Amino acid sequence: MNRKPNVIYILADDMGYGDISAFNENCPFQTPHLDALCENGVKFTDAHASSAVCTPSRYSILTGRYNWRSRLKSYVVGGYSEPLIEEDRKTVAHLFQEQGYHTVMIGKWHLGMSFSTTPDFRELPDFDACTGVDYAAPIQRSPVSNGFDYYFGISGSLDMPPYLYIENDRFTELPDHETVNTGKKFWRKGPTGPSFRHEHVLDELTEKVTEQIETWKDEPFFIYFPMPAPHTPILPREDFIGKSGTNEYGDFVLHCD
Repeated sequence: MNRKPNVIYILADDMGYGDISAFNENCPFQTPHLDALCENGVKFTDAHASSAVCTPSRYSILTGRYNWRSRLKSYVVGGYSEPLIEEDRKTVAHLFQEQGYHTVMIGKWHLGMSFSTTPDFRELPDFDACTGVDYAAPIQRSPVSNGFDYYFGISGSLDMPPYLYIENDRFTELPDHETVNTGKKFWRKGPTGPSFRHEHVLDELTEKVTEQIETWKDEPFFIYFPMPAPHTPILPREDFIGKSGTNEYGDFVLHCD
């Protein structure tokens, strides 16, 4: 029986080319699961990116356009920034929908959304928390407005507030406290949900992906999984600490694997 292949696009955040042992014979640790993808599929060794940082690379991946054709000419957007993908711009997710696929995004969006605001709204510099955001109101132009049937994830990087999950076009809970961290576990001070734990995010998002695979296993699906790791904050799970024989970053790469 002929059927359309399922597609899962995993985007590791800031992972280096040499951090995967299949690409680096001198890698000080082994990444067996990523290596298996290379061994059982196709490994590309001559690839080019439109940008080396988060937002513009995501813009190009989803729209197929050079990132400098957008309004963003340098750097990245923040967790509260307005949408970068233009209204009515076709994305890869739209293309899959046209072919009868169920489209899912789990993870780090980092392309801007439109949050509802109150009269005292004020955007702070350096991606710090904004004041005057209505966290109980619907969100406009989230991933479900860009070709995805379902979305669960965070608006920006895991080091950028707000520290709240979004499901489709709403926050899953309201913030009730602020958190901040420094060093390799750095994240900016910002509003945080009662059940949101930075160190649990990678695993919780991965669980969501496996749930979606199980839900749609009998139908063609496209899952876009931009992980928040191994970008800062560097938070390897306890059972990976010390396993790389290098440092916390190496341990976090193993956690990603």
